[in-house]
Amino acid sequence: MDEKTLAAIDRLLPQVEKPARYIGGEMNADIKERAKETAAFAFCFPDSYEVAMSHLGMKILYHILNKQPDMLCERVMMPWVDMSDLLKKEGIPLFSLESRTALYDFDVVGFTLQYEMSFTNVLEMLSLGGIPVLSAQRGEEMPIVIAGGPCAFNPEPLACFIDAFVMGDAEKAIVEVTRLIKRMRLENKPRKDILLALSQIEGCYVPSLYEVTYHEDGTLSSFKPTNDQAPSKIRKRLELDLEHLDYPDAIPVPFTEIVHDRVSLEIMRGCTRGCRFCQAGMLYRPVRERSPERLVELAQKLIKATGYEEMSLSSLSSGDYGQLAELIRELMLRFADKKVSLSLPSMRVDSLLKESLEQVREVKKSGLTLAPEAATQRLRDVINKGISEEDIRRSVSDAFQSGWSSVKLYFMNGLPTETEEDLIAYGDMARLVIDAYHQVPKGQRSPGLRISLSSSTFVPKAFTPFQWDAQDTLETIKHKQKILRDVLKIKGVSFNWSEPELSHLEACIARGDRRMGKVIYRAWQLGCKMDGWREFFKYDLWMQAFEDCHLDPAFYANRERAGDEILPWDFVDIGVTKKYLWLERERSLLGIVTPDCRNGCDGCGLTRFEGACVS
Repeated sequence: MDEKTLAAIDRLLPQVEKPARYIGGEMNADIKERAKETAAFAFCFPDSYEVAMSHLGMKILYHILNKQPDMLCERVMMPWVDMSDLLKKEGIPLFSLESRTALYDFDVVGFTLQYEMSFTNVLEMLSLGGIPVLSAQRGEEMPIVIAGGPCAFNPEPLACFIDAFVMGDAEKAIVEVTRLIKRMRLENKPRKDILLALSQIEGCYVPSLYEVTYHEDGTLSSFKPTNDQAPSKIRKRLELDLEHLDYPDAIPVPFTEIVHDRVSLEIMRGCTRGCRFCQAGMLYRPVRERSPERLVELAQKLIKATGYEEMSLSSLSSGDYGQLAELIRELMLRFADKKVSLSLPSMRVDSLLKESLEQVREVKKSGLTLAPEAATQRLRDVINKGISEEDIRRSVSDAFQSGWSSVKLYFMNGLPTETEEDLIAYGDMARLVIDAYHQVPKGQRSPGLRISLSSSTFVPKAFTPFQWDAQDTLETIKHKQKILRDVLKIKGVSFNWSEPELSHLEACIARGDRRMGKVIYRAWQLGCKMDGWREFFKYDLWMQAFEDCHLDPAFYANRERAGDEILPWDFVDIGVTKKYLWLERERSLLGIVTPDCRNGCDGCGLTRFEGACVS
């Protein structure tokens, strides 16, 4: 940017709510000189600075890209509405934190797609950054726009906006993609040639190389490549050696408070429990662990480089980490004199918690979060949670005996086959926890019992056994939430629930096809953005967008799919097969529990990936 524009940015900062979101210059931020041969990558997070800076994936890829001598990576976040409005008013393009480079001036613009309700922010950031929102309208000089993350596994709702998707583990793929784009740019190759070359990289999907047709009833008729070189199936990238994958030993430390303001250690990747509602549990198979020695080494470097006094152990199911007690013991020993506390994420209630809890409380004791997901054994068997009421009782008892007095329980409402009896049982579960607390002698328990129940509405997701199931209608969701509010009017118990309309729209997008892109585009034109924030969510405008595009939201959210229907994401190979997912759905209807595959192969299909399974 020229000096005049840079000065204009400085004049805007005092006018916005939190200037620290836009100034950059944080400790450990990586600022590199850009030469002609340098591949410049803009890592875009389509949400606020506070959310973006809490995201571990961004920190990992930021570190990896900047470690390459021929690359640089700079961060770009979705500006808050006050800054967004000012940028438009002053005609200033969205810029990176490190060098205040306009978004359109990068070689690669990469978005991480963590949740569906951030999709309009992707469009808003492209527009603010001076990049045509529609992929087909981008000229030769424009950046190649890519996207990854969990929501990229059903890329179709964003197919008309994103040039290429990267599916799966990105540590090595992101370097390959960025280097290829820069090399072909230096060779003055046309955009179409670059996109075709990207499609040859494992895990890369280029939507413009495929065409889709539909039946009269709106279901998919066909999905096929338009170029012989484009693969008919996109196989996810899978990095099996987590131990030796690059991991940051220093991370940018924000000047302002963020959502998770601490060091995060990814102790393992993947989960073998097989919860039937859980998309991440299927997408990120198989389980891969880092050794306690490597994790302690990283923890020491990160604490030294950042000065943080808290760290968390990050994974889908940290209680399943094979050496959890040993790791916690060693971390507590190494950081005892520095008073660095350790926080545990949401835990399975059948994890062996007691020893770990007793060690963690020695420095700092926060609330304990458990995830039973359902209040009756029947429904827990349907979703393959694999836990009993006795597991729940033992877990909360262990917590109370270890000095905890605050417990948060996560549940889902609207799960397939759910009945009113399943909902009423929430009250029984709350009373079970209260009873477990009072079973601990007064002198041995901490005072001030606090129980919080949080219930999110079931959203059917791609690549899960429930991907064929309908979501409850809005009226049913609201009725069920009223039942829950009534049964949980218990002293000492608080209850939180998700916004029904938000969950409804999430289901529409999560199972959307390419036509959903028209709805997203129209909603953005109508003014929708920051949809994940309750104060900005405009459900009425989204419904208008559906109407304007002549599409019915019920077709996507409230319709049960047939077993032989072509699903919009069927061309993606995550390892777990569609046949296995259907089998799991049939087992769910019979209430049959599928054991953890660490105890023996369940035949999910991942053995096709060489070296992926050890059982």
